[in-house]
Amino acid sequence: MEKFYKVGTIVNTQGLQGEVRVMPTTDFAQERFSKGAILALFDDKDNYVQELKVKSGRPQKNFYVVKFEGFYHINDVEKYKGYVVKIAEQNQEDLEDGEFYYHEIIGSDVYENDVLIGQISEILQPGANDVWVVKRKGKRDLLLPYIPPVILNVDVANHRVDVEIMEGLDD
Repeated sequence: MEKFYKVGTIVNTQGLQGEVRVMPTTDFAQERFSKGAILALFDDKDNYVQELKVKSGRPQKNFYVVKFEGFYHINDVEKYKGYVVKIAEQNQEDLEDGEFYYHEIIGSDVYENDVLIGQISEILQPGANDVWVVKRKGKRDLLLPYIPPVILNVDVANHRVDVEIMEGLDD
């Protein structure tokens, strides 16, 4: 069975010509939403709906405005609000050493001084750097910026992230 990885969520329509606003969940948004890119559409229950080919895409604020081939009017795309767009595993690009995809990090155990503090549940992109959300038992989620003094080591193969929680991050 083919594997797919989330690259964005359709959050709204844009205008009347069948464009949608996609909130990206990828560091490769420009490539994923460029003309000719092939994506897969999944409904709110994570069921495959159909393959999509990007006709055009452009960044706008925190999202991308995307037009898919075969959709010409707002009525064609309105029903897809809340749906997820994914990329097939074989369409992922090779990464350089030290780089990784979000799906390789989400679910990883987070340790500080060899003490398990939680698991990465999601990655946010609020601005200058990503923020990793760490789910902890009996405590509120911990938000860790992806910066060198905080994220010390990422071991993708063993699903382990070593961190140093700086003063003020866990208040």
